[in-house]
Amino acid sequence: ALFVENARKGSIVSRANSIGSTSASSVPNTDDEDSDYHQEPYKESYKDQRRRAHTQAERKRRDAIKKGYDDLQAIVPTCEQQDFSIASQKLSKAIVLQKTIDYIQFLHKEKKKQEEEVSTLRKDVMALKIMKVNYEQIVKAHQDNPNEGKDQLSDEVKFNVFQGIMDSLFQSFNASISVTSFQELSACVFSWIEEHCKPQTLRDIVIGVLHQLKSQLY
Repeated sequence: ALFVENARKGSIVSRANSIGSTSASSVPNTDDEDSDYHQEPYKESYKDQRRRAHTQAERKRRDAIKKGYDDLQAIVPTCEQQDFSIASQKLSKAIVLQKTIDYIQFLHKEKKKQEEEVSTLRKDVMALKIMKVNYEQIVKAHQDNPNEGKDQLSDEVKFNVFQGIMDSLFQSFNASISVTSFQELSACVFSWIEEHCKPQTLRDIVIGVLHQLKSQLY
C-alpha cells in the first residue's frame, strides 16, 4: 500500500511538471519583447535628407524675397498708399517694382540737376573770385596813388562820345535804309552793316568824334 501511494504521488508530480513546462512554453518571452522595443532609432534616408534640406532652402529664399519687397515698400515713398479705398489691400510685387524703378529714375534726374546746379555755382564762385582780385587791385592802386582819378571825365562826356558815334552812324543808316517793306528793310540793314560798319570805318568815326570832343574840352 505504501508503494502504491508513493507511485501515485510521483505520477501527480510528474504530470504537474509536464503541465507547467507546457504552460511556460506557451507564454511569450517578455525579455525578447523588451529587446525589440529598445531597438535603434529610425535612420533618415539620403533622399529624405535632400528633400528636407531643399524645403528649408526654399523657405529661406521665400522669406528673403518677402523681406526684400517689404523693405522696398517701406523705403520708397511712392509705395505708400495714397488711396484710402485700397488702403487695406497690399501692393502687388509688380507695382512695388515699378514704383521702385520710377523712384530710382527720379533720383537720377534730381542728381543730374543738382550736378548742373553745382557746376553753375562753381562758375559763379570762380567769377566772384576774379572780381574780388580785380577790386583788390583797384583798391590797392587807389591807396598807392590817392590823387589818381580826380581828373577823370564825367558821365556826360562819355555820353557825348557815344552820341557823336551814333549820330555819325545814323546819318549813313538813314541814307541807306528803305522801309517800304520788312523784307526790303532786312536786306538794306545787312547791306548797310557790311558797308558802313566795317572795323576800319568805325575806327575812323570814333577817331573823328574824339578829336572833335578834344577840341571842345581844351
